[in-house]
This record gives sequence, structure tokens and C-alpha cells, in this order.
Amino acid sequence: MPLIPEEPQIHESAQGPRATPASGRTAPTPRPVPGPRPAAPSRPGRPGPLRPTAPAQRTSRDVTAVKPGPSAPAAPAAAPASPQIQLIPASPEGALDAAEEAVDLLLDSGRTPGDVLVITTGEQHPWAAHELSFGEASYWAQHDAGDDVFYADAAVASRAAGRPVVVVAVNGGPASAAATALQLARGRASALLIVCGDPQQINSVLGAGV
Repeated sequence: MPLIPEEPQIHESAQGPRATPASGRTAPTPRPVPGPRPAAPSRPGRPGPLRPTAPAQRTSRDVTAVKPGPSAPAAPAAAPASPQIQLIPASPEGALDAAEEAVDLLLDSGRTPGDVLVITTGEQHPWAAHELSFGEASYWAQHDAGDDVFYADAAVASRAAGRPVVVVAVNGGPASAAATALQLARGRASALLIVCGDPQQINSVLGAGV
């Protein structure tokens, strides 16, 4: 028996969606969704629009005002430092020689002559006696120049200005003269006070433990 060719069958997927009649009208065919439009080229010489920058996030530190605290009280002025005290035991007869040796050691260690003042409580130092023979004006002029070691008797030592080092030779004289000279010397010395004399007498004036 000869074969009868069949009519080709077209599947629904190949024909597309069937139109469903509704109220006598055919449903419109869906339009394709347009793709993204290309950006328009910017004009030469003109920048594109600037996008505003978002403001930075503020924290509590930004909005909290710092309250000024109470001002700190001014630091009290430092009290002047007391000079270091050295005691050289010596008899009244040997106190002046001990003071001379102390001056030599000071100069050998680097102290300048103008740094040193020597006060005697008894007999004057030979240098002071010699200079006073030319008159008090010449004597005190050398003190004011400050170029050399200056020797002064306890009776006139209050006129002498302060120096870094003061050496006191307790070489006699009344006890009141020694006490006055030691107290004066402590106020005149800014760095070092050297006392040559009887330790018991000196400690009774300056205090124990010197």
C-alpha cells in the first residue's frame, strides 16, 4: 500500500503564543523591552555635572562642646637653694691657714678668684690689712671689680656682695662676731659655704649635723 504523506505539524512553541480571543478582540503582541540607552557624549571643553558629595557623618565628639575646666593654679616660686656646707676643723690659730688651703683647692678645681669671698672673725687677713692701708675707697673698689678673691673682716662683711663660695675663718674674736659672720656667710654663699674653726662652736650656730 502506498504511503500517504502527512501534513506537517507545527508545534506551539515554534508558532509563538496563541492569541486568546477576549470580547471579540485579539490580545496585543507584547513589545520587546528596550535595552539601556547609550550615554550621550559630553561636550568638549565643558565638564559634566558634579554629583554632590554626601556630608560626613557627625559623631558625638563633633557636636559636644568642650567645657573649659578651671585654670590650674600658678606654681609657687621655687625657694632659693641653700648652699652646701663643709666644715674644716681647726683651732683659732690655724683657722686662717686652713681657709687659705681651702681657697687654693677651690682655684685648682676650676673656681675663678672672683667666685670666692673670705670672712675672718678675728685678726684681719694680711691682704685686707694691706689694701685698707691705701684707703677704704680703693679697698671696696677691688671688691666691686670682682676680679680677685676678696677678704673681709666680720665687722664690715655685711657690705660685701654675695658670691658662689664663701669661706669663713673662725680665727678668734668674740663669740658674737663668729655667730654674726656665720649667719651672714650662709646668706651670701649661693653654692658652697666652707667654715674653718672649732666644730662645736660652729655647730652651735649653724645647727647640729653640719
